[in-house]
Amino acid sequence: MSNNKNKNKFLRLLNFSGNYKYLTILGGVLSALSAISLLIPFIYIWDVVNALLMVAPDFAKAQNLESYAFSAFFYAVLGIALNFCGLMCTHLSAFKNEKNMKDAALTHLLKLPLGYFSTHTSGGLRKVIDFSTAKTETFLAHQMFDLVGAIITPIAFLLLLFSFDWLLGLICIIPIILCFIFMYPMFSKESQNFMEQYQMYLEKMNAEAVEYVRGIPVTKAFQQSVYSFKNFIDAIRNYGKFSANYSLSTQLPMTAFTVSINGFFALLIPAGILLVGAVADVKFLANFMFYVIFTPVCAVMMNRIMNVSQDWMLAAYALDSIEEILNEDPLMESSNPQSPKNHSIEFEGVHFDYDKPDSSTANEISDSSEHILNDVNLKINENDSVALVGPSGGGKTTIASLIPRFWDVDKGSIKVGEVDVRDISTKELMENISFVFQNTKLFKDSIYRNVAIGKRGASREEVLRALSLAQCDDIIDELPEGIDTVIGTEGTYLSGGQQQRIALARAILKDAPIIILDEATALADPENEYMIQRAISEITKDKTVIMIAHRLSAIRNVDKIYVVDGGRIVEEGSHDSLVEAGGLYSRMWDEFNQSIQWKVKNEVAK
Repeated sequence: MSNNKNKNKFLRLLNFSGNYKYLTILGGVLSALSAISLLIPFIYIWDVVNALLMVAPDFAKAQNLESYAFSAFFYAVLGIALNFCGLMCTHLSAFKNEKNMKDAALTHLLKLPLGYFSTHTSGGLRKVIDFSTAKTETFLAHQMFDLVGAIITPIAFLLLLFSFDWLLGLICIIPIILCFIFMYPMFSKESQNFMEQYQMYLEKMNAEAVEYVRGIPVTKAFQQSVYSFKNFIDAIRNYGKFSANYSLSTQLPMTAFTVSINGFFALLIPAGILLVGAVADVKFLANFMFYVIFTPVCAVMMNRIMNVSQDWMLAAYALDSIEEILNEDPLMESSNPQSPKNHSIEFEGVHFDYDKPDSSTANEISDSSEHILNDVNLKINENDSVALVGPSGGGKTTIASLIPRFWDVDKGSIKVGEVDVRDISTKELMENISFVFQNTKLFKDSIYRNVAIGKRGASREEVLRALSLAQCDDIIDELPEGIDTVIGTEGTYLSGGQQQRIALARAILKDAPIIILDEATALADPENEYMIQRAISEITKDKTVIMIAHRLSAIRNVDKIYVVDGGRIVEEGSHDSLVEAGGLYSRMWDEFNQSIQWKVKNEVAK
């Protein structure tokens, strides 16, 4: 994709059409022929006017009127037919372009590391893909076709201007030159940057609007006004301020363009009246009438050129948005993939930052500098269960996310089954790992389909068994259509704890040998937490388990606890040994017990 960056932007857009791009070219040719064909009837109209003026006032003596009329009709119909065929060609190419663009973006998204989707929301990606492909499809199907005709018409018009009367042609060309002069500042490189910023402010305002709507219950609960959403207000103000400034910046050139485009008659009529009186020639009068009839067509074309130019800036911005996705580096697949020998996990000298260093210094990371993860070393034996604990922001989730290659490490290595994860195919790595996170993702689909996605070709019986092992029987019994109930329809909603159990059923069905649990009970009430703990006991049997939890009571019986702080492993050992050591874990355990006692005392007081 980087090689294409140097190509003309229009050619880069057209490449998405594949072989159908030739239909776009053919459509442009047909548009040009159509524009020329639709101008020819004006010539025959001039012939009619000229024939009538030559025999005035005895118009009955005029000759060849039928022939002129038939020829004008023929070329008008031909122009319409060519226009129709050209639009068919550009539409077919545009539809193919839209499909290929969506396919390319979605296919590339599948190759990106999972960490990309934690920083780019599904809603935002969908908006980029849908908006961008729609804008480019509209441009290729309609605006580009119109642009070719709009450009050919003034060119043909210029030829005709001097074919009939050079003096009148010279007068008519003045407004055209002025139109292009005043149009240029509105579509310069600076104006294109304005358009990109406009789209950025618009997208920012839309995103903040969504967040505002989602937060209305909180606003109402605390009786706050809209001004409590400072980001939303700032986004509206910034958008309004920028739009106003942009509109004011184009005020003068737009006004001048509008005056120029309507200046044909302002120059032509006075000049024509003076010249007709001076020349007193019938042919000149016929020429003058031709210019009066024909010049409005050119005014319409100039206006269309301006509108299409604006649409091209939007299409170019849309293309940049799609290419931004396509230029994201995918996960590098090993040319000689290896299979894990077992299900152990090992970190060796791992350094990691979300903001990647420059490519020229990527291999020169200093051990002394601070990173998100700093020289992390740990080993998890096959079928062992370990817990990652520590202060918020210490790096626990990052450590867990690097195992399934949400991102690749900057330095060091992560091994699964004694094989570097970068040397394992993505497909096989994903087959070996299941993960359940705090923020569970369930589709607006049936319970059955939400669970069945965990295993390709899973039978209904397997799904039911997984749900039962995940302690979901009470959930299914309460639903109107059992496991066929669609989440979110007819008032069917699940609590956070219930959703977590459904997610656990999905993981049980997958039956991967490595399980990653990130705050799996964080959103659960006591009843749901008990059920989730029972489900976890099922999912973790004979598995290699990595747990992240703030509730230290949930990890007392794991084989080993790693304490993570500041991106480093600061302590490791069993629960009892860490408590006795009197370090960070011991303090966390004391604080946890105090919070439990505070809760119990308050409940007793009530």
